[in-house]
Amino acid sequence: MPSDSDIWKQLAKELKVQAGLLGFASIGIAPAIEPARYSLFLQWLSNNFAGEMHYLESRKEAYRHPKQVLDGVQTLVMLTLPYSNRSSPSLPNGFGQVARYASGSVDYHDSIHDRLKKLGKWLEKKASDVIWRGVVDTAPLLEREFAELAGLGWTGKNTLLLNRQLGSYFFLASLLTNLPLPLDEPNQTDHCGTCRACLDACPTQAFPDPHVLDARRCISYLTIEQRGMPARDLRSGIGNWLFGCDICQQVCPWNSKSPSVIDPEFIYREEVGAMNLTDLLQMDDERFRSFFRHTPFWRSKRRGLIRNAAIVAGNQRAMACIPHLIQLLRDKEELIRAASVWALLQMPTLETTLHLQQLARIESHPMVLEELRFLNETN
Repeated sequence: MPSDSDIWKQLAKELKVQAGLLGFASIGIAPAIEPARYSLFLQWLSNNFAGEMHYLESRKEAYRHPKQVLDGVQTLVMLTLPYSNRSSPSLPNGFGQVARYASGSVDYHDSIHDRLKKLGKWLEKKASDVIWRGVVDTAPLLEREFAELAGLGWTGKNTLLLNRQLGSYFFLASLLTNLPLPLDEPNQTDHCGTCRACLDACPTQAFPDPHVLDARRCISYLTIEQRGMPARDLRSGIGNWLFGCDICQQVCPWNSKSPSVIDPEFIYREEVGAMNLTDLLQMDDERFRSFFRHTPFWRSKRRGLIRNAAIVAGNQRAMACIPHLIQLLRDKEELIRAASVWALLQMPTLETTLHLQQLARIESHPMVLEELRFLNETN
């Protein structure tokens, strides 16, 4: 008769097979403990590196132990799901670049939650009294810590999890359970060595030290999480990035051989990975909802995406965007008006100057007025 240990081993083995059938590329099991780097997380928060992500500070105690996510949790099944490592071979003037993870056909949260639900339901049929919860980067859980404990890789100097076979182009997910599943060997080795490629390539210098990200300077944060205008000294560093950023991944040697065969839902789509700025600048609320509901872009809302498009247009000196930016000077969103002012100031003409002067006579919002302060400097 098999022992309890053998039964749990067999269940873990079958669970990993089932997870693989659902598209997960690597699976490991970690203990439900306080993460070793929890104190570093608290220090990171105290340094204000989280920027406007105040939800991290408000839930900081919940990150101390995964029992705050699932009462009675004993183990965490950590999983990776690869996304496309492709990008646009060339980005013409008038187009904005989108991070690879967002260039698929679905919102990864929805897709992965559906897979985790199927995995959890499968587990219910195999174990009585099982309790589980699937998590994809929205619960207070230090996922990379537990992925390391599960043997899935190491945290690189750019703070992303790296895997020797997959690189870093993958999503992380977790299935928390009260079952005493056998643990996998934790990762013990950092394979970054003396490489500084990711640190040196960041155009906004978002890494004050290896393994430390100042989110307030990160292009992904600036284009997705930040609600206002990025600091003036960071806007040129945003470059062509419309939504997210892949620079620190593009230069990572471990991504040079990452697999290109991925789930159909996350295949790179050219029309999403490189977006036409003039199309975006003409997008009203209804079209935004029609195009971007159930996609990662929903997080930035219309105002955030149009702000980003205006900044990219300004960085490119995309003259074809001028008529649309002028129209946006009358937009109901002050953020869009402010970004349009900045963009037009990067490519001054007699026409743009006249429109900005007209706006200056009627504008009352401090954010927009702050951008208009620089109008005289361009003439």
